[in-house]
Amino acid sequence: MQLKVYKSLWGMTGSLEEQFARIKSAGYDGIESAPQDIADTPLFKRLLREHKFEYVSLVYTEGPDHEEEFKRRVNAALEFGPKKIVAHAGRDTMSYVKQIRFLEGCLRVEEEIGVPIAHETHRRRPLFSPMNALAILRELPELRLNVDFSHWCVVTESLLEDHEQAIALAAERAIHLHGRVGYENGPQVPDPRVPEWERCLTRHEAWWNLVIVAHKLRGASELTFVPEYGPPTYMPTLPATGQPASDLWDVCLWSADRFRRQFAASESS
Repeated sequence: MQLKVYKSLWGMTGSLEEQFARIKSAGYDGIESAPQDIADTPLFKRLLREHKFEYVSLVYTEGPDHEEEFKRRVNAALEFGPKKIVAHAGRDTMSYVKQIRFLEGCLRVEEEIGVPIAHETHRRRPLFSPMNALAILRELPELRLNVDFSHWCVVTESLLEDHEQAIALAAERAIHLHGRVGYENGPQVPDPRVPEWERCLTRHEAWWNLVIVAHKLRGASELTFVPEYGPPTYMPTLPATGQPASDLWDVCLWSADRFRRQFAASESS
Protein backbone atom coordinates (compact mmCIF):
# COMPACT_ATOMS: atom_id res chain seq x y z
CA MET A 1 0.00 0.00 0.00
CA GLN A 2 1.23 3.47 -0.92
CA LEU A 3 0.91 6.65 1.11
CA LYS A 4 0.06 9.84 -0.79
CA VAL A 5 0.43 13.12 1.12
CA TYR A 6 -1.41 16.16 -0.20
CA LYS A 7 -0.94 19.80 0.79
CA SER A 8 -3.95 21.97 1.46
CA LEU A 9 -3.77 25.50 0.04
CA TRP A 10 -5.56 26.77 3.17
CA GLY A 11 -3.48 29.51 4.72
CA MET A 12 -0.80 29.59 2.03
CA THR A 13 0.42 32.95 0.75
CA GLY A 14 2.14 34.20 -2.38
CA SER A 15 1.18 33.66 -5.99
CA LEU A 16 -0.30 30.38 -7.11
CA GLU A 17 2.91 29.64 -8.99
CA GLU A 18 4.94 30.20 -5.81
CA GLN A 19 2.62 28.03 -3.74
CA PHE A 20 2.80 25.09 -6.17
CA ALA A 21 6.59 25.35 -6.47
CA ARG A 22 7.02 25.37 -2.69
CA ILE A 23 4.72 22.38 -2.26
CA LYS A 24 6.58 20.46 -4.96
CA SER A 25 9.97 21.17 -3.41
CA ALA A 26 8.69 19.90 -0.05
CA GLY A 27 7.91 16.49 -1.52
CA TYR A 28 4.11 16.48 -1.44
CA ASP A 29 2.22 14.28 -3.90
CA GLY A 30 -0.64 16.62 -4.67
CA ILE A 31 -2.94 19.50 -3.83
CA GLU A 32 -6.19 19.73 -1.90
CA SER A 33 -8.43 22.76 -2.42
CA ALA A 34 -11.95 23.86 -3.30
CA PRO A 35 -12.90 24.88 -6.84
CA GLN A 36 -14.91 27.65 -5.18
CA ASP A 37 -11.59 29.19 -4.12
CA ILE A 38 -9.83 28.93 -7.51
CA ALA A 39 -9.71 32.36 -9.14
CA ASP A 40 -7.79 31.36 -12.28
CA THR A 41 -8.97 27.98 -13.56
CA PRO A 42 -6.65 27.71 -16.61
CA LEU A 43 -3.60 28.57 -14.49
CA PHE A 44 -4.57 26.09 -11.78
CA LYS A 45 -5.00 23.29 -14.31
CA ARG A 46 -1.68 24.13 -15.96
CA LEU A 47 0.18 24.09 -12.64
CA LEU A 48 -1.33 20.71 -11.74
CA ARG A 49 -0.01 19.32 -15.05
CA GLU A 50 3.40 20.95 -14.84
CA HIS A 51 4.08 19.72 -11.31
CA LYS A 52 2.49 16.32 -12.00
CA PHE A 53 0.27 16.79 -8.97
CA GLU A 54 -2.75 14.69 -8.11
CA TYR A 55 -5.77 16.66 -6.94
CA VAL A 56 -8.34 16.22 -4.17
CA SER A 57 -11.28 18.59 -4.43
CA LEU A 58 -13.26 20.09 -1.56
CA VAL A 59 -16.92 20.95 -2.06
CA TYR A 60 -19.05 22.96 0.34
CA THR A 61 -22.79 23.53 0.50
CA GLU A 62 -24.34 26.42 2.38
CA GLY A 63 -27.99 26.04 1.31
CA PRO A 64 -30.83 26.64 1.28
CA ASP A 65 -31.05 23.88 -1.37
CA HIS A 66 -28.17 21.62 -0.31
CA GLU A 67 -29.03 18.85 -2.76
CA GLU A 68 -29.00 21.11 -5.83
CA GLU A 69 -25.88 22.88 -4.61
CA PHE A 70 -24.08 19.60 -3.95
CA LYS A 71 -24.69 18.42 -7.52
CA ARG A 72 -23.54 21.76 -8.91
CA ARG A 73 -20.39 21.89 -6.78
CA VAL A 74 -19.47 18.29 -7.60
CA ASN A 75 -19.90 18.91 -11.34
CA ALA A 76 -17.66 21.97 -11.06
CA ALA A 77 -15.03 19.89 -9.28
CA LEU A 78 -14.98 17.30 -12.06
CA GLU A 79 -13.44 19.87 -14.39
CA PHE A 80 -10.17 19.51 -12.46
CA GLY A 81 -9.99 15.72 -12.66
CA PRO A 82 -10.05 15.04 -8.92
CA LYS A 83 -8.87 11.72 -7.57
CA LYS A 84 -11.36 12.12 -4.73
CA ILE A 85 -13.89 14.69 -3.58
CA VAL A 86 -14.13 15.73 0.08
CA ALA A 87 -17.63 16.95 0.95
CA HIS A 88 -18.64 19.48 3.57
CA ALA A 89 -22.27 19.02 2.60
CA GLY A 90 -25.58 19.34 4.40
CA ARG A 91 -26.03 20.84 7.85
CA ASP A 92 -26.29 19.69 11.44
CA THR A 93 -29.51 21.71 11.69
CA MET A 94 -31.29 19.27 9.36
CA SER A 95 -33.48 16.72 11.07
CA TYR A 96 -31.99 13.24 11.21
CA VAL A 97 -34.45 12.04 8.55
CA LYS A 98 -33.50 14.89 6.22
CA GLN A 99 -29.82 14.19 6.79
CA ILE A 100 -30.31 10.56 5.74
CA ARG A 101 -32.31 11.52 2.65
CA PHE A 102 -29.74 14.13 1.67
CA LEU A 103 -26.82 11.71 2.06
CA GLU A 104 -28.70 9.06 0.10
CA GLY A 105 -28.89 11.61 -2.72
CA CYS A 106 -25.15 12.25 -2.38
CA LEU A 107 -24.51 8.52 -2.77
CA ARG A 108 -26.53 8.52 -5.99
CA VAL A 109 -24.45 11.41 -7.32
CA GLU A 110 -21.26 9.55 -6.41
CA GLU A 111 -22.45 6.49 -8.30
CA GLU A 112 -23.26 8.61 -11.36
CA ILE A 113 -19.88 10.38 -11.55
CA GLY A 114 -17.65 7.44 -10.64
CA VAL A 115 -15.37 9.51 -8.38
CA PRO A 116 -15.08 8.58 -4.67
CA ILE A 117 -16.71 11.11 -2.36
CA ALA A 118 -15.54 11.33 1.25
CA HIS A 119 -17.94 13.07 3.65
CA GLU A 120 -16.02 14.85 6.37
CA THR A 121 -16.57 14.43 10.10
CA HIS A 122 -16.87 18.19 10.39
CA ARG A 123 -18.72 20.56 12.66
CA ARG A 124 -21.92 22.09 11.20
CA ARG A 125 -22.35 19.00 9.02
CA PRO A 126 -24.38 15.79 9.50
CA LEU A 127 -21.30 13.91 10.76
CA PHE A 128 -20.49 16.62 13.30
CA SER A 129 -20.51 14.34 16.34
CA PRO A 130 -19.53 10.73 17.02
CA MET A 131 -23.06 10.01 18.21
CA ASN A 132 -24.76 11.26 15.05
CA ALA A 133 -22.08 9.80 12.81
CA LEU A 134 -22.44 6.35 14.35
CA ALA A 135 -26.18 6.32 13.67
CA ILE A 136 -25.74 7.57 10.09
CA LEU A 137 -22.96 5.12 9.26
CA ARG A 138 -25.03 2.21 10.54
CA GLU A 139 -27.94 3.31 8.37
CA LEU A 140 -25.86 4.08 5.25
CA PRO A 141 -23.25 1.33 4.87
CA GLU A 142 -22.03 2.72 1.52
CA LEU A 143 -21.15 6.15 2.91
CA ARG A 144 -17.41 6.86 2.91
CA LEU A 145 -15.59 9.38 5.06
CA ASN A 146 -12.84 11.87 5.30
CA VAL A 147 -12.05 11.56 9.00
CA ASP A 148 -10.92 14.56 11.00
CA PHE A 149 -11.24 13.52 14.60
CA SER A 150 -10.26 16.97 15.89
CA HIS A 151 -13.84 18.17 15.32
CA TRP A 152 -15.30 15.42 17.47
CA CYS A 153 -12.94 16.41 20.28
CA VAL A 154 -14.43 19.91 20.30
CA VAL A 155 -18.04 18.76 20.04
CA THR A 156 -17.71 16.27 22.90
CA GLU A 157 -15.20 18.31 24.94
CA SER A 158 -13.11 15.17 25.28
CA LEU A 159 -10.46 13.00 23.70
CA LEU A 160 -13.30 10.63 22.75
CA GLU A 161 -12.80 8.23 25.65
CA ASP A 162 -16.49 7.21 25.47
CA HIS A 163 -16.79 6.85 21.70
CA GLU A 164 -14.77 3.80 20.71
CA GLN A 165 -17.53 2.36 18.48
CA ALA A 166 -17.87 5.55 16.47
CA ILE A 167 -14.11 5.89 16.06
CA ALA A 168 -13.75 2.28 14.92
CA LEU A 169 -16.57 2.50 12.38
CA ALA A 170 -15.38 5.87 11.08
CA ALA A 171 -11.86 4.49 10.62
CA GLU A 172 -13.30 1.51 8.75
CA ARG A 173 -15.24 3.79 6.38
CA ALA A 174 -12.45 6.33 5.86
CA ILE A 175 -11.02 6.82 2.37
CA HIS A 176 -9.17 10.06 3.20
CA LEU A 177 -7.58 11.45 6.34
CA HIS A 178 -7.14 14.99 7.63
CA GLY A 179 -4.35 14.79 10.19
CA ARG A 180 -4.84 17.73 12.53
CA VAL A 181 -4.46 17.39 16.30
CA GLY A 182 -7.31 18.85 18.28
CA TYR A 183 -8.05 18.97 21.99
CA GLU A 184 -11.00 19.19 24.33
CA ASN A 185 -11.59 22.90 23.74
CA GLY A 186 -10.44 23.45 20.19
CA PRO A 187 -9.87 21.83 16.78
CA GLN A 188 -6.18 22.76 16.62
CA VAL A 189 -3.53 22.67 19.31
CA PRO A 190 -1.17 25.66 19.20
CA ASP A 191 1.79 23.47 18.24
CA PRO A 192 1.69 19.65 18.06
CA ARG A 193 5.50 19.48 18.31
CA VAL A 194 5.80 20.66 21.89
CA PRO A 195 5.62 18.37 24.96
CA GLU A 196 2.49 19.85 26.53
CA TRP A 197 0.40 18.58 23.59
CA GLU A 198 1.96 15.13 23.36
CA ARG A 199 -1.03 13.59 25.14
CA CYS A 200 -3.36 14.80 22.35
CA LEU A 201 -0.93 13.90 19.58
CA THR A 202 -0.61 10.35 20.89
CA ARG A 203 -4.40 9.94 21.00
CA HIS A 204 -4.83 11.15 17.43
CA GLU A 205 -2.03 8.93 16.17
CA ALA A 206 -3.77 5.93 17.71
CA TRP A 207 -6.95 6.82 15.81
CA TRP A 208 -5.00 7.38 12.59
CA ASN A 209 -3.43 3.96 13.01
CA LEU A 210 -6.93 2.47 12.96
CA VAL A 211 -7.41 4.10 9.55
CA ILE A 212 -4.13 2.61 8.31
CA VAL A 213 -5.12 -0.86 9.56
CA ALA A 214 -8.60 -0.58 8.00
CA HIS A 215 -7.04 0.27 4.64
CA LYS A 216 -4.78 -2.77 4.92
CA LEU A 217 -7.64 -5.10 5.82
CA ARG A 218 -9.70 -4.13 2.79
CA GLY A 219 -6.69 -4.35 0.49
CA ALA A 220 -6.55 -0.67 -0.42
CA SER A 221 -3.79 0.26 -2.84
CA GLU A 222 -3.13 3.61 -1.17
CA LEU A 223 -3.93 5.92 1.72
CA THR A 224 -4.32 9.67 1.17
CA PHE A 225 -3.40 12.08 3.96
CA VAL A 226 -3.45 15.85 4.45
CA PRO A 227 -1.70 17.60 7.38
CA GLU A 228 -4.56 20.08 7.49
CA TYR A 229 -3.68 22.83 9.95
CA GLY A 230 -5.21 26.26 9.55
CA PRO A 231 -3.92 29.84 9.75
CA PRO A 232 -4.92 32.43 12.36
CA THR A 233 -7.42 32.70 13.82
CA TYR A 234 -8.07 28.99 13.41
CA MET A 235 -4.55 28.65 14.70
CA PRO A 236 -4.34 30.09 18.23
CA THR A 237 -2.68 33.50 18.43
CA LEU A 238 -0.76 35.38 21.09
CA PRO A 239 -2.73 37.90 23.16
CA ALA A 240 -2.63 41.54 22.05
CA THR A 241 -0.21 40.98 19.16
CA GLY A 242 -2.30 38.50 17.17
CA GLN A 243 0.85 36.66 16.18
CA PRO A 244 0.36 32.97 15.30
CA ALA A 245 1.38 30.51 18.00
CA SER A 246 3.48 28.54 15.49
CA ASP A 247 4.58 28.59 11.85
CA LEU A 248 1.83 27.03 9.72
CA TRP A 249 4.11 25.75 6.95
CA ASP A 250 6.55 24.19 9.41
CA VAL A 251 3.79 22.51 11.43
CA CYS A 252 2.24 21.00 8.28
CA LEU A 253 5.61 19.77 7.02
CA TRP A 254 6.51 18.28 10.42
CA SER A 255 3.11 16.57 10.60
CA ALA A 256 3.49 15.14 7.09
CA ASP A 257 6.93 13.73 7.88
CA ARG A 258 5.78 12.31 11.20
CA PHE A 259 2.81 10.57 9.58
CA ARG A 260 5.09 9.14 6.89
CA ARG A 261 7.13 7.55 9.67
CA GLN A 262 4.00 6.26 11.40
CA PHE A 263 2.78 4.75 8.13
CA ALA A 264 6.17 3.15 7.39
CA ALA A 265 6.28 1.63 10.88
CA SER A 266 2.81 0.19 10.41
CA GLU A 267 3.72 -1.23 7.01
CA SER A 268 6.80 -3.00 8.41
CA SER A 269 5.02 -4.46 11.44
